Amino acid sequence: MKKILLGNEAIARGLLENGCSFAASYPGTPASEILSSFLQMAAAEKSPAIGEWSINEKVAFETALSVSYAGGRAAVSMKQVGLNVACDPLMSSAYTGVKGGFLLISADDPGPHSSQTEQDSRMMAMMAKIPVLDPSTPQEAKEMIRLAYQISEEFEIPVMLRPTTRICHSRQGMALEAIPDPSLASGFSKDPQRWAATPRYRYTLHHQLNQKIEAIATKCGQDSYQRILGSSKAGQCIISSGVALAHTYDTLKELNLEDQIALYQVKMPYPLQVQAILAELVPFEKILVIEETYPVIELQLAMRSRIQGRLDGSIPPQGELIPDVLVQSISKFAQIPEEKKGLSPGKARRPTLCPGCPHRAAFYAVRQALPQGIYPSDIGCYTLGLNLGAVDTVLCMGAAISQAAGLYHAYRMKGEVPAIVATIGDSTFYHAGIPALVNAVHNGAKFILLILDNSTTAMTGNQPTPGLELLADGRRGKAVAIEDLVRASGVPSLTIIDPYQLEEITSAIKEADKVTRSQNGGIAVIISRHPCLMTPGAGKKQPSYGMEITEDCITCEICFRDFECPAIGLDQESGRARIDANLCSGCGVCAQVCPQEAIKRI
Repeated sequence: MKKILLGNEAIARGLLENGCSFAASYPGTPASEILSSFLQMAAAEKSPAIGEWSINEKVAFETALSVSYAGGRAAVSMKQVGLNVACDPLMSSAYTGVKGGFLLISADDPGPHSSQTEQDSRMMAMMAKIPVLDPSTPQEAKEMIRLAYQISEEFEIPVMLRPTTRICHSRQGMALEAIPDPSLASGFSKDPQRWAATPRYRYTLHHQLNQKIEAIATKCGQDSYQRILGSSKAGQCIISSGVALAHTYDTLKELNLEDQIALYQVKMPYPLQVQAILAELVPFEKILVIEETYPVIELQLAMRSRIQGRLDGSIPPQGELIPDVLVQSISKFAQIPEEKKGLSPGKARRPTLCPGCPHRAAFYAVRQALPQGIYPSDIGCYTLGLNLGAVDTVLCMGAAISQAAGLYHAYRMKGEVPAIVATIGDSTFYHAGIPALVNAVHNGAKFILLILDNSTTAMTGNQPTPGLELLADGRRGKAVAIEDLVRASGVPSLTIIDPYQLEEITSAIKEADKVTRSQNGGIAVIISRHPCLMTPGAGKKQPSYGMEITEDCITCEICFRDFECPAIGLDQESGRARIDANLCSGCGVCAQVCPQEAIKRI
């Protein structure tokens, strides 16, 4: 049977077709759909394979790794910055090795499109000394999983599959194979010298790891490097991998360079069988390496005299290698004049929070209550509080709380502390905010923490959080309430409020500021709780109003410029604000925002 699959669906299918018994993940674009697809397909095929949305990537990695320790095939998926969170167990697991096949799927985001960085997970694989496979199409991503598990089990080593955004979110028709019973755990064999190795024995494990990598390069390197384009007359060659390879293939065809330039695909960028590749490259006068995003292949080959690529600037050192970029680089490499093509892009509308988003009201209240404050924030759709002037810093998951504490200590030494309001989403709080909050309380920091609880992981597709009883596969689990965690952290002041009640949340923020400034005060936490309207059924559980703007409107622009509701704009004919009924969610908050009371609920 053939079916058109999204790249992430293809990866999920590949896991099931190759006997994966357990998958874990923390949602993050571009990897989010892998686990949900895995569970949906397993249920449809009545497979006993299971999975979970873990609280963060480190926990996901460690949980899946332990299934492998017990002999089952397992996988963990995340985006590239999530791999930073899982770096600690990654490095150690390369030394201890695995039993059942263990696959790490790290989805990179060249560009970047939805990430803080465009870091290259292949570099992390090279640092950890584990093999990495680099698919160029969704089908290849699916097919590589079989090889990944074979390498993992033969050499008892974690293996990385590294798709990128263009692989994860492209669709391709492909043949589906039968889903067998998963490879279940055979049982954990105790071996403390390996699984609980002391630092002294880690030296031995490192030596064994180096031997594994050398053996993998020898056995698999030749099959992972092949010529896919170019005649025997070609005097130049390009080496490429991943989706950059697919774009390069099309570009060479478009420029009619098949006779002039040979194209080689590298399916396993690390470890390379370097000597065999160098022998293959002897006939070529010039070599160009095209890879996203770091020079992983280029660094291993280390032939500076003939190789061009990232290191000498022949390939841009940042940004996605889209066809327009490759046309310029390849034309220069082949010494042909580049044609001027395409139109200049129009001005894009900046992203904004959805109509009726509860975070908009919360951010507006922050600005109204404490307009001179400092506002550290975090990773999530609420980062768009930037547009409302209520986000000053965004570093990484959980950093809003740590940075709020740091800002407090910096100003405390000066003797004059401004209002500090940290904002963090519910999923991010569970992921990385709890240790930061405990640390801030313990060290006597004083600031307002506004936890934006919309009962979902909204930015990545509305996956459930630990605050709900819903598990990844639809079963019921034990909900862990945010307020219980906050109280257990020693916070002296806690308020829970619906941000749609604009006056109440504004007053609560002002009161919280007083608490932080009192002699025995500390961190004041406000949980801004209202469900995301993108969650199915959420809109039906709240009052919905028809909204109109009366002739009292003086076009102060507060409703669509300061409050930035995308359903409200300027009516060119009347000169007044106008509500687009097709976009309006009927939340009614704008009626509380208008200083002229010109917006009415019907």
